[in-house]
Amino acid sequence: MAVALATKRWTLEELHRLPDDGNKYELVRGELFVTPAPTPEHEEIAVRLARILEPYVVEQELGYVYRPRAVVRFKGSEVEPDLMVRQPHPNPRRGWAKAPIPVLVIEIVSPYTRRRDAMQKRELYLDASVEQYWIVDGEERSITVVQLGEEDVVARDRMVWQPTRVSEPLTFALTRVFEASESGAEE
Repeated sequence: MAVALATKRWTLEELHRLPDDGNKYELVRGELFVTPAPTPEHEEIAVRLARILEPYVVEQELGYVYRPRAVVRFKGSEVEPDLMVRQPHPNPRRGWAKAPIPVLVIEIVSPYTRRRDAMQKRELYLDASVEQYWIVDGEERSITVVQLGEEDVVARDRMVWQPTRVSEPLTFALTRVFEASESGAEE
């Protein structure tokens, strides 16, 4: 006879008491996720994406490109996306709870995060009304674009991002994200 084991439901208070030990701790609807430090490949993809996004975000007045250690907090969940774009916090001293919802959230998958990025985090970001969520896969050399009420779109050659309220899209070749050199030019 099989017996179901109760799973501990974590709280934000418990999450915040965890040690600063080099791992990333995230909480999604009571479920604790622990991720080891990222690989150099993961970080290089993040840097390339940040360099592509930054000029566009500034030009279009979309806010800032935030890197890890910046938080999305929503209904008792707290996650640290690899990158996100959002308006500046109107009162940063009040903490993450009152921070604006991002326009764009980006997660770069790893063997440790592939499932949670595609499932738990995806649902959290959609429920939080994040305008667009990108799942970046270095192994597949693709970006999956997730939007509420839309079919997922998988980009393999060229990426086009046009946030609402912006007239000109950002367009770039994915070779700029996945190649070791940054020789690719914006198209």
